[in-house]
Amino acid sequence: MTYCGHIFLFFPFWYSFSFILVHSETDSGTIGGLLCFNEVAISNGIHFRHTDGRHGEKYYLETPGSGLAWFDYDNDGDSDLYFVNSTDVSGRNSVPPSTNALYRNNGNGSFTDVTVDAGVNHEGYGFGCCVGDYDNDGFKDIYITNFGVNVLYHNNGNGTFTDVTKEAGVGDEQWSTGAAFADYDRDGDLDLFVANYVEYRLEDDPICYWVSSRFDNKSDAWKPRKKDTFHSPLLVRHRIYCLPKNFEGAPDVFYRNNGDGTFTDVTHESGLGNLDGKGLGAVWSDYDNDGDADLFVANDTTPNMLYQNKNDGTFVNVALHAGVVAVGKNGIPLSGMGTSFGDYNNDGKLDLVVTNFENDPNCLYRNNGDGTFSDETYSSGVGKNSLPYLAWGVGFLDLDNSGHQDMFVANGHIDDNVKVYTPSAAYAQQNQIFLNLGDSSFREISNQCGPGLQLKKVSRGAAFADYDNDGDIDIAISNSNQTPDLLQNDSDNQNHWLIIETVGTTSNRDGIGTRVTIVTEGGQQIREVKSGSSYLCQNDMRLHFGLGNAEMIDEVMVRWPSGLVEQFKNVKGDQFLRATEGEGLTVAHIPKSW
Repeated sequence: MTYCGHIFLFFPFWYSFSFILVHSETDSGTIGGLLCFNEVAISNGIHFRHTDGRHGEKYYLETPGSGLAWFDYDNDGDSDLYFVNSTDVSGRNSVPPSTNALYRNNGNGSFTDVTVDAGVNHEGYGFGCCVGDYDNDGFKDIYITNFGVNVLYHNNGNGTFTDVTKEAGVGDEQWSTGAAFADYDRDGDLDLFVANYVEYRLEDDPICYWVSSRFDNKSDAWKPRKKDTFHSPLLVRHRIYCLPKNFEGAPDVFYRNNGDGTFTDVTHESGLGNLDGKGLGAVWSDYDNDGDADLFVANDTTPNMLYQNKNDGTFVNVALHAGVVAVGKNGIPLSGMGTSFGDYNNDGKLDLVVTNFENDPNCLYRNNGDGTFSDETYSSGVGKNSLPYLAWGVGFLDLDNSGHQDMFVANGHIDDNVKVYTPSAAYAQQNQIFLNLGDSSFREISNQCGPGLQLKKVSRGAAFADYDNDGDIDIAISNSNQTPDLLQNDSDNQNHWLIIETVGTTSNRDGIGTRVTIVTEGGQQIREVKSGSSYLCQNDMRLHFGLGNAEMIDEVMVRWPSGLVEQFKNVKGDQFLRATEGEGLTVAHIPKSW
């Protein structure tokens, strides 16, 4: 059911006028217009519900939530959806037990739960996931991060998966979070980075309180207390989740693909073994444009890491030099959560966004092209509007097909009783869209984006795909201890678009790490094929370009991880294309009209 087409019938005049304010024109096309999203998860057959097991004990394990993945597991041309789930650790076993879930896209806007038939009904305490064809057999595999042993599912190519974790040697047993595949050594197969969070044992989980005076309810009178060490008739104790500072960081892990279905742990020799990271978000990108994959890791209350690939099997952390460590005014590192690279100002250089805790801004870094970044958090319009929210999933994506990448942010608090220590905060929060105005600035327009953006949920991961193959980007959101949201893009504009799928031959089969540049009358745009991004999530690997008014692309340039560069002239827009390494562009399938 679609609601956006009738939005003006149901809202008062002031709300209608707010849509008009979003509409503007640039040389490349319409920015904004009627940008509208409808929530369609249940109506389209998605009945998954996330379970974190909370029953009031306030186990720290319950706070991060879980991610999800868009990927075409059956190679039928549309994006299927995989949800990572957690479980009950309190001893009150859920019946039936909560499991991860795979929903097959039926190609008509609906989904079918194929979890059991596909063999991916993992029952662990899950957090994140990433996708990559690690054995180059033409079928996308999926890696799941857990508290406990991680899981690698091999795609058998017949609609089923096999757990090959033990044989592959990638069963890290720590508290793992973000993960991502990349071909760091450019040998044609995918290697795997796994971010780990903190050293944690359920039986050693500390008890934390906020203590307030019975006579003074001001927030500056509240102090955190670890353990119940005192009693006073003048004080009120509020049980809350503990903070990251109550735990030691866990070292990250990096696996090199041996090319035979197995991996070797090369964490130490590669230089990626951050011992104190408290890592959450992880994303690979060639930020310095030298042809190899670099790595950014968002850390929670410890400095973020930007690992520059030295092209000799090793990395060096250049975050301080690059200016992306992310510290507050007091010099204390921020709480890095989700992260993404994208060229928001279309200058040919990949910029960086990192989400953070409430009262700290989401950080936007503009790539200067010389190995450094400039902090544009507040000058861009992103900073002030992100302060009230606790942010997680994030991505650069062109929601209105204007030719400029907008930003989506998923929000939600960790404490269901957050108001006892921050009265102005909320547990369930509104997610946000920042509209790119085409002048290196953004406008927060969430209230003008239709009913799907008016929802208030406890959101965590956000992943992006054109699931209905109509040429615009839709959004899937994992909500902690709730059902997910599927925000269908029903925006009304006449802008054009292009979507490109990459298939490697010498490079890895998915083409992960491939950079595609297009040139139109509106300027230049770049995209990279990625595994893992946002927060604990996997986006559709197909590359989406909004074209604005342009019906024709003057040039498409594809730079593969192998080093091969291919150029194609006068490519028509409004197409799904497949770029096969060394073989050119072909039509992948026909766009759908609903």
